[in-house]
Amino acid sequence: MVVQSGIAIVEQVPLRPILKWAGGKRWLVEHIQPIWSRFSNRRLVEPFCGGLAVSIHLQPTMALANDINIHLINFYKQVKKGLIIDLAMENNKALYYFYRARFNKLIRTGQHKTKEAAELFYFLNRTGYNGLCRFNKKGEFNVPFGRYERINYVRDFAEYQELFSSWQFTSLDFESLDLSGEDFVYADPPYDAVFTQYAKDSFRWDDQVRLAEWLAKHEGPVVLSNQATTRIVELYRKLDFNLRFIEGPRMISCDGDRTPALEVLATRNI
Repeated sequence: MVVQSGIAIVEQVPLRPILKWAGGKRWLVEHIQPIWSRFSNRRLVEPFCGGLAVSIHLQPTMALANDINIHLINFYKQVKKGLIIDLAMENNKALYYFYRARFNKLIRTGQHKTKEAAELFYFLNRTGYNGLCRFNKKGEFNVPFGRYERINYVRDFAEYQELFSSWQFTSLDFESLDLSGEDFVYADPPYDAVFTQYAKDSFRWDDQVRLAEWLAKHEGPVVLSNQATTRIVELYRKLDFNLRFIEGPRMISCDGDRTPALEVLATRNI
């Protein structure tokens, strides 16, 4: 709370991401916010929305949040409908594997777009190892139990329901998205690195090239973040993006490496 001229003003605390998410870009918001502020009356489009760290912080009135992960999108759609979790939730290994088996049964039987699936997805996300969301070749969730001493579970997502009220959620290939020339696009694809498989289908180099060329065709403002590998830098430079390099945290790594990784912020039409 801030007091000005004897009047108490309550500062609005930004909403935090609902889910734990490997590779989340909450740390990058301070670099994206100044760019977004010039276009905040437009629709924000995230082709790889993941944990929604950027969009939730920016709080656009209109947004199109897309991700190839159908279970993630089902969760957001259920939150938009007013999800309240009735499931018993406890940081317990046996319960975790029981719920994981139940979630995978819903996947096998085509019941993955239900409220129950969204509840289980939330529990597995908050309780599983390191916020990973990983599926095997059969499309089944296979993340092991986590190592948290304490977990604060949320049951009511009313604040997020209000924010999501005019947002659209889809699970499509990015090239299938129905863009307007005025849209502000923020793309954060899987890193150009070995460990990129957080859906059952991996994001290959051909997809990185396809994405870059698709973004280059967009008439509106575009912001792209990715690991600054040599070929990513060359790709976006060749397509006349403006490049900015930022040292960011390596939050999740398959080999335990936590050294800083250089990130590239590539922009067009800004």
